Amino acid sequence: MREPIYTPVENPSTKLGNWFAKPLFWRPQFALFVSESTFLPVFAPLAPASRLATRFPDDLAETLRAHGVSERFIEYELAAMDDFVVSKTDSRQVVGVLNEFAVMATRMRELHSDLSPLRLAMQLAEVPVGIYRSEHRFPGVALHALVESEARNSSNET
Repeated sequence: MREPIYTPVENPSTKLGNWFAKPLFWRPQFALFVSESTFLPVFAPLAPASRLATRFPDDLAETLRAHGVSERFIEYELAAMDDFVVSKTDSRQVVGVLNEFAVMATRMRELHSDLSPLRLAMQLAEVPVGIYRSEHRFPGVALHALVESEARNSSNET
């Protein structure tokens, strides 16, 4: 990616928070993205890497739809992602989750070569990750809790 590297955004405009990625040098190559707030995994084709950040929202939308997330929530997230910055994370937990998912995904692909990236992301979303001081998350459960909370908040505002 050719974008300059900034510090992570402390208060992102998206509900799912900051996203961080790790390249996976499979054939074909992919980038594994993880939401900092939910640890939701999303796969995106890596090539061409120079446009990865602008293509990622489409892969995110596909993954959110597969999880049954409302179009209203998806549209909000995509609109909030119009502006982006590229940064490194200082969170050892996020790095650990990215590494853990990368190892699991690679092994799952070795066992099931016909597994699509979307199906792989869906299966990883069912795995408890982020074990840190007895704190862990199931990414799919965390996603649905966040979406439901946002739906309740928006219905209370109207």
